[in-house]
Amino acid sequence: MRNLINKIKSKFQKSVTTVQNVIVEKRAEGYIDTAVKIIIGVVIGGVLLAGLYTLFNTSVIPTLTTKIGEMFSYTGAAA
Repeated sequence: MRNLINKIKSKFQKSVTTVQNVIVEKRAEGYIDTAVKIIIGVVIGGVLLAGLYTLFNTSVIPTLTTKIGEMFSYTGAAA
């Protein structure tokens, strides 16, 4: 039991040391880099959404309305 507690204590101390090293470290990402990444993400997201909107309006929605119309206008055949 004591061995288990010592192992847990050792792992906890290692993780605390790692966190302290990360906090003390002065290296950081610049504001410009972050802003550029956000702008790129927004632009790529906008392009993807515009492409999906065009795809749905030109091919998916018309096909879907045609299929639904055909499904409900079934006249039936006398067998």
